[in-house]
Amino acid sequence: MSTPSVAVGLDHAASPVPAHIVEIEKCLTRVTYLAGRARQHEYLMAAAGLALDRAAVAILRRLAESEPMRPGVLAGLMAVEASHVTRQIQQLERVGYVVRAADPHDRRAQRIELTDAGRAAVHRIREAGRVGMHMALADWSDEDLRQLAQLFHRLVDDFVTHAEVPADLGPTA
Repeated sequence: MSTPSVAVGLDHAASPVPAHIVEIEKCLTRVTYLAGRARQHEYLMAAAGLALDRAAVAILRRLAESEPMRPGVLAGLMAVEASHVTRQIQQLERVGYVVRAADPHDRRAQRIELTDAGRAAVHRIREAGRVGMHMALADWSDEDLRQLAQLFHRLVDDFVTHAEVPADLGPTA
């Protein structure tokens, strides 16, 4: 039994995309929307007992997943302007969540690192998010949750792999 396809194309030369892929893309778009809503962020901050904007939370999460890094590198990884990161870092410094430290490879440069308070804030944010996710998935079986986690890991790994390979968008004008 074959999967129905939907014709998709960026340059009018349509290529078939299986209907399941179309549905997965729709669901991922919806999840992204739901997770990124301002109301969701406000709920998360209230549950975590913090008063941070979304950009600050994104920076804290990124720093928690890595070694200390230069602000320009952080901006590049987040695909935002360096000035945007600089403003957020200044705010996070004022509340004691990050500090600047000399780069051991180039003492003229600085790297940004989390403080203990910053690590605690990230922990609170993650825990609040996990509680919300646990509530949403409370009726799922352990096996369904195991399979979902496994498939999400596979999805992310494949997205990362294919993000490094330019898409073939066909002939250009």
